[in-house]
Amino acid sequence: MAETRASDVTELLQAWSDGDERALDKLMPFVYGELHRLAQRYMARERHGHTLQTTALVNEAYLRLVGSGKRNFQNRAHFFAVSAQLMRRILVEFARRHGSLKRGGEVQRVSLEESLVVYGERGMDLVSLDDALQALAAIDARRSQVVELRFFGGLSVEETAAALRVSPETVKHDWKLAKAWLRREMKV
Repeated sequence: MAETRASDVTELLQAWSDGDERALDKLMPFVYGELHRLAQRYMARERHGHTLQTTALVNEAYLRLVGSGKRNFQNRAHFFAVSAQLMRRILVEFARRHGSLKRGGEVQRVSLEESLVVYGERGMDLVSLDDALQALAAIDARRSQVVELRFFGGLSVEETAAALRVSPETVKHDWKLAKAWLRREMKV
């Protein structure tokens, strides 16, 4: 997204936050492609034959964004961070429902590696990761947010720093410690 488009998104988010419903209609063409790419990153981690499709994930996240009443987005990065969190929640809810039916039969394995889309022997399931993230949030909310933004949102160190209003060095430090804590907590 070009710099002018990023600022356009921020301006439209501000207008929508201020109650201008027309701003939402103008905003969606700017953000839909990125929301779709974000959903594709999530769906790439899912098992083959997953019944939830990428477009359905985008649409469900959009409906929750619009229907949540939360419209106080600081900037583009904050908007995509919230969108990523919603997509994660949707997939975790889906996995919990699916897991309760299958009793863990096809629990999705994911990795906390920097590449964000790595499958391996030392992966973990999405539900366990969500549970561990909630436990981390209870003791260190910012580190949990760093994982949320970096791993699930696919944001860069710089974008994460901007969204959290901290330095990139703080993000790098939090990311490293959060990954170690989650590995230990999940015994990965």
